[in-house]
Parts: sequence; structure tokens; C-alpha cells
Amino acid sequence: MIGNVMKNTLQDAAPDIASPSVALKVHPWRSALYEELHNRPSPVIEGNCHVAHFTVLLDNNRQDLHAHVVDLCRRFSVPAPAADSSCLYQDFGGFELRWERHLEFANFTFICPDVEPFSADALSFVPRDWLAAMPGELVVAVNLAVVDQEPDEKLLHKWFEGQRVAGSWVADGKAQVWTAFKLHSDGFGRMVAFNKNLTPYQSGRLLQRLFELETYRLMSLMALPVARQMGNELGRVEDSLATLNQSISDIASDKDERGLLQELSQLAAEVERSRSDTNFRFSASVAYHDLVRDRLKQLREIPIEGMQSLQEFLERRLTPGIKTCNSVRDRLEDLSRRIHRTTSLLRTRVDLSIQEQNQHLLSSMNRRSHLQLRLQQTVEGLSVVAIGYYVLALLGIAFDGMKSAGLNIDSDLAKGISMPVVLLLVYWGVHSVKQHITRREKNGKKKNAD
Repeated sequence: MIGNVMKNTLQDAAPDIASPSVALKVHPWRSALYEELHNRPSPVIEGNCHVAHFTVLLDNNRQDLHAHVVDLCRRFSVPAPAADSSCLYQDFGGFELRWERHLEFANFTFICPDVEPFSADALSFVPRDWLAAMPGELVVAVNLAVVDQEPDEKLLHKWFEGQRVAGSWVADGKAQVWTAFKLHSDGFGRMVAFNKNLTPYQSGRLLQRLFELETYRLMSLMALPVARQMGNELGRVEDSLATLNQSISDIASDKDERGLLQELSQLAAEVERSRSDTNFRFSASVAYHDLVRDRLKQLREIPIEGMQSLQEFLERRLTPGIKTCNSVRDRLEDLSRRIHRTTSLLRTRVDLSIQEQNQHLLSSMNRRSHLQLRLQQTVEGLSVVAIGYYVLALLGIAFDGMKSAGLNIDSDLAKGISMPVVLLLVYWGVHSVKQHITRREKNGKKKNAD
């Protein structure tokens, strides 16, 4: 369904090959794939400027986000982005807005030229009510000052409000960057970039990497509170599993097995629910951390003597948090496997117990079948005697009738002579019927087996 929507959306954006000698069928995504490499270009930064960057976490408010951007465009009478647009780069006169919508968050970057670093008037051109109504939850708010004169320690101390800063030469020594990786009195993080010998395009790429570095490092840590909370819960589940494993060896009855199996099922459901709830967050944390390391590599840092570099700071402070998240995720996976093994072991015990019960049941059924056979044989003998008795009674009536008719027949003698013959015939008849029924049952079982 998604593929069909994209195909319909991009159908008009795929021009045919305009050549008289080439006639090829063009894929509907061709133009979009070409343009994908040119999405989200870096800004062009000339001279001193102040840049404010916001990152808001999205939920189910994507339509509200687009409507919010359109509202700002209407206020300044500038072209608004299309409904399916994921970015906007527009000059609003007193500032330039760069809006980018990603899978999980959206970025708002306001570039204000010729503004004093960290001035309270930096965002004076942006309507305050519009900023206050920005959809989503704010994660990143950072002010970045681009200067063309290298600041001294006193000025850095003033700008960063006395906080310890980390910094380095970047872009192979063409610029310097400082940041404290902390919030300041205005609620923003702060960065300073000294442009020594960068072109406007290089300066824009540097700013883009710095903002991505700040955004991705905070997004990667979104899983850390979840990991810390899960750590305590996993400890409780691990203790419960250890108790259950110990109880398996002390099982005394089928009721105990069923009770333990039910407790294991509840633990397994709890762990699987935790895995489902945290899998995306932990996977995203790893992906964001990889992007942080990639952006650090792209900065091409050169350390400043006596100052901690950005890479050194983040490796020392960020990496342990990411390892904590990975550790909790690994514990979840290991706990799931252990519960599965314990459940398999307990199910094996239950299956063996059921097989033993079935064997006892089969033995009991075998004994009952032998008793039924003996009873049947007894009943068969009695049936022969009973049928023979009634047949002889009928013959006695016949003999008496013949004697009354004038035949010289001794009815008692005739019945005595007929008795063995009658009993043999009755026995043979009953036995034949029994054999016929047995053969039919065997033939029916054979057909079912085939």
C-alpha cells in the first residue's frame, strides 16, 4: 500500500528520457532517488551571525507540525511548504528558517545575521506566540555564535557563564569550536565557532554537523532513563527465575508442575512485553550513537593544548551511558533465552509425567480388556447353554406333538439324544458369528491404517 502511494505521488516527478535515440520506460521513483542525495543541504553562512536550533520530539502531531510551519509562512507572506514536504529553507527577511522533519523528531534552525553572540534580541524577529505554540516536546535548544575574531579566555568565560568548556580546532585547523555541553541561564545550550579560514559553504557544513552532533547525542541518551528503570525490574525478574529454577528440582506432584509452569509463563510474558516496549528505543540509541561518532569524525578535530576536545569529552561521558543501554538490552535478551530454556525443561518434565500417566492408563485398560475377555468367554458359554436349553424345550414340544399324532416316539429319549447335537450346533453358530465380527473389525482397522 505504501509503495502504491509513493508510486502515485512520484509518477509525475519522473520525466521521460528526452532523447530521440533512446526510448526507455522510466521508473516512477527515479527522480526522487536522484533528489534524495540533495535533500537537507547545509546552509551558507557569511560573516558573524547568531543561530538558534531547536529539536522537538514528534508523537502523533505531524499534521500539526506542518500547519504550524505554514502559519509562520503566512504571517511573513512567504511560500509555504507542500503538505507532503519534509523540509523548508526560506529567508523571512530578518532571519532564515531551516525546518527539517525526520522520522522521530523535527528541527527548527533560525539563522540571524549581524547579531551579538547570545543576545536576548536574537529571536526578536520570530513571533513569540508562534514559538510558544510549537508542537512536540522540546529536546534540544542550543544557541550558536559564529564569530570572525578569535575570543580570548575572558570572553569565553563570559559567554559560557563560567562553565568549563571543551573545544578544538576543526576542519583541519580552519576553525575553532567551543561548547560546555550544558544548559545555561537562558535554558539553552551554547556553542561558539570561530571562522578562521572557512568559505561560506564550509562554515554552513560545520554548523550543520555541530547541530547534528548536539541533536544525536541527546537522542542517543533518550534510552538511558528507560535502561535505568529496567535494570531494577530485571533484577527482580532474575531473582524470580532463579527461585523457579530451584523449585523445579523440588517438584513433588503434578499440581506443583502446573503452578511453576504458570509462573514461568507470566515471567515470559512480562519479559516479552518489556522487550517490545524498549526494542525501538534501544535500537535507536545505538543508531544515534553511531551518527555521533560519524559527525565527530567529520569534524577532523585537532586538540587545543590544555583543553578537552569534543571527541574526548563525548567518549568519556556519552559512551558509558550507551553501554548501559546495550547492557540492559543484552540482559533482556539473555533473560528471554533463559526463561525459554527453563520452560522447555519444565515442559519436558510435564511431558514425561503425562507419558507415565498414559502408561498407567494403558496398563489399566489392558487389565480391563483381559477381564472383559474372560467375562465374554464366560457369557459365551452361558449363552450356548441357555440357547441350547430353549432349543431342546422347543424340540420337546415337537416330540410330544408327534407322539400325540400317533407316532411311536419316546420324547424323553429323543430329547436326550438331541441334546449333544443341539449344543454343538449352537456352539458352532455362536462361534461363527464371533469370528465374522472379528474379521470385519480387523478389515476396518486395516483400511483406516492405509
